[in-house]
Amino acid sequence: MFEQEVARVDAVLGPIANAPYDGEPFEVVLPPGAREVLRALLDHYATGDDAARAEVRALFERYPSFRWAVSLPDADFRTRLLHFSACDQGADPRDELLALNALCAAARADGVDIRPVLREVAALSSPVDKYGMGSTRDFLLRSAGY
Repeated sequence: MFEQEVARVDAVLGPIANAPYDGEPFEVVLPPGAREVLRALLDHYATGDDAARAEVRALFERYPSFRWAVSLPDADFRTRLLHFSACDQGADPRDELLALNALCAAARADGVDIRPVLREVAALSSPVDKYGMGSTRDFLLRSAGY
């Protein structure tokens, strides 16, 4: 359903994502429609069944340049958690945990009651421990204090 668009964006971003990093800051210019594809994916993830969520997680796994580069910087806390959940620990769960901690800290500082949102998104998340550090569901529940 979404694969053709995700693959198109990933192909454009691949050379940037896989280039040697020289330490200098840079900005990635996303291809047209990249953020719209991500919004549609996250909506599908949030409203779909277990099979739909597994499909979205598989797309993020198959297209790592898309996963790495495309984000929604203006998104609310819930949407950003859905994105975290759909990426399902990405390439390195340590990086994902740091990002989750920062996201939760920022939301708390903005006065967001993060626990109910963390529980809601955890219920949609994968229970699979991919790297021996716990599952994405575990990460979210631990952040909620469970």
